[in-house]
Amino acid sequence: MPPPFSLPASRTEVVLEEIRRGILTRELRPGQPLVEAELAQRLGVSKTPVREALKVLSNSGLVTFSPYKGASVCVVDAELARSVYDVRMVLEPEALRRVVRRGEPELFDEAAETLKTASAALADKDHVTLSLLNRQFHRALYRGCGNPLLVSILDDLRDRAALITVVGWDASPSWRQEWAEHRAVLNAARKGEAGAAEDLLRRHIGSFLERVLGAIGPANDAKEA
Repeated sequence: MPPPFSLPASRTEVVLEEIRRGILTRELRPGQPLVEAELAQRLGVSKTPVREALKVLSNSGLVTFSPYKGASVCVVDAELARSVYDVRMVLEPEALRRVVRRGEPELFDEAAETLKTASAALADKDHVTLSLLNRQFHRALYRGCGNPLLVSILDDLRDRAALITVVGWDASPSWRQEWAEHRAVLNAARKGEAGAAEDLLRRHIGSFLERVLGAIGPANDAKEA
């Protein structure tokens, strides 16, 4: 039986998604303090679900806690970008290769639908939607790999990767290039070309990392891009 102070998961989840969206759309800026009382008032809830949501977001890398300043939005630096993208470049292309080798093209249906939605967002220059769709697209590529632990590890990186993506796009709005690369990866995957899809995805992740590091700059490793 859960302890009496536990709240319905749905309420905490709603608060969690609202704060996550605020961070990934830059409504909540890197380094910005996240005051429980202010967020609770804004979202129309008590402080408890806000507190629980901030703990979850701390675990996923979007929020940092300081013993003196409390919670704040994570600031992306070069060290964080390198560490997250290093893991992605090792695991995500391998996961995609496994999906392709299963020989089930329908596993890529969600990724294809995401591309269609992104086309409209590109036409409208809606970079907020594109950022959220980018996160969705990448998960749609690897989730059918057949290894739940591998999916879980990559899922745990999704928030950090999305935040890094937003920083990169803030400095250099290259979303058209990103989605052209997505299309090439998906085309190879749906054709059953496992090696080509794997290589294209690895290059896609690596080239974006280079752009992010260029935007952050060696002198700004501990600052916001």
